Amino acid sequence: MNYNIPLLPLSVDLETKEILKKTNDANKALAELKGTAPVIPNESILISTLSLKEAKDSSAIENIITTDDELYQSDFNLKIFKNNATKEVYNYSNALLNGFKKVKKNNFISINDILEIQSIIVENNAGFRKLPGTVLKNEQSGEIIYTPPQNPGEILKLMNNLEQFINDDSLSDIDPLIKMSIIHHQFESIHPFYDGNGRTGRILNILYLVKCGLLDLPVLYLSHFINKNKNEYYNLLQKTRFISDFNQWILYMLKGIEETSANTIKQIHNIKNLMQKQKNAIREKLPKIYSQDLINNIFRHPYTKISFVVRDLNISRITASRYLNELTKINILSILKIGKEKYYINNDFINLLRKD
Repeated sequence: MNYNIPLLPLSVDLETKEILKKTNDANKALAELKGTAPVIPNESILISTLSLKEAKDSSAIENIITTDDELYQSDFNLKIFKNNATKEVYNYSNALLNGFKKVKKNNFISINDILEIQSIIVENNAGFRKLPGTVLKNEQSGEIIYTPPQNPGEILKLMNNLEQFINDDSLSDIDPLIKMSIIHHQFESIHPFYDGNGRTGRILNILYLVKCGLLDLPVLYLSHFINKNKNEYYNLLQKTRFISDFNQWILYMLKGIEETSANTIKQIHNIKNLMQKQKNAIREKLPKIYSQDLINNIFRHPYTKISFVVRDLNISRITASRYLNELTKINILSILKIGKEKYYINNDFINLLRKD
């Protein structure tokens, strides 16, 4: 079907009683999440673990599937990946963190930022679509369900309008969460790239919340909710185009924000409690090797290695090896050997991250 994408802001009432009530609930949950995140003193632990979880779930929506084991046995810094799917997940995580740093610095999300995010995800600089022929099909039947704009000039016009809508608050006084829902629908409808549109659009969700000051850290992994409700997500994207009624789409996104915020709050408290439990055990049983840097290492790297400890604690390989072996003796870590590689796994933390 053809959908004449309107310029933003939309000329329809988006603040119905039902939407306003749900917006209030979602804002409360998001505010609680923002206030909860600092209970983990080292923010890099949350950023590295939760952004990777978000990357894994967002990639799974596009049928890019990998396991936790494959992820944590890979090393982005050394460009060592278990398979191509794992590499794509790390590219997504890197794109998210790069975008986060730029938004925190500039408080602005530009077209160039969006282009850079997508180029990191797909590892090319093809930019916006210039050739006609892109259509969206039903995965099962192969039927064409949506044809996005084909003209490069129209794509650029719509993206310029979207950039202005994202950054110029004088254009619309609707609540930022409603606005985020509209931005996401508009971006996915423009479908400006040959590849990576879904993943780029989901990163844009998080960055917009950061830009609005609703999050200080990129820890709302909304992709988990979308992945669990994947059919509804795609059905509502398409239905909204067909009937030009955004009510159910906005309610869906608000529900996702509320539920995901609540789940992330629980997870952050669980991480804090586990860190405290392991900290107490190490302090009591291994006081000579205890340090906060060591605790941070085994949480930033659920599959840690001697080289990671050498780098993070600035100690020798012999000392790092002794520390890790001592931690296995008190069952904080377990050892996994794969070929010549030896991993020290924080199993309790891995199990915690696997919970919904």
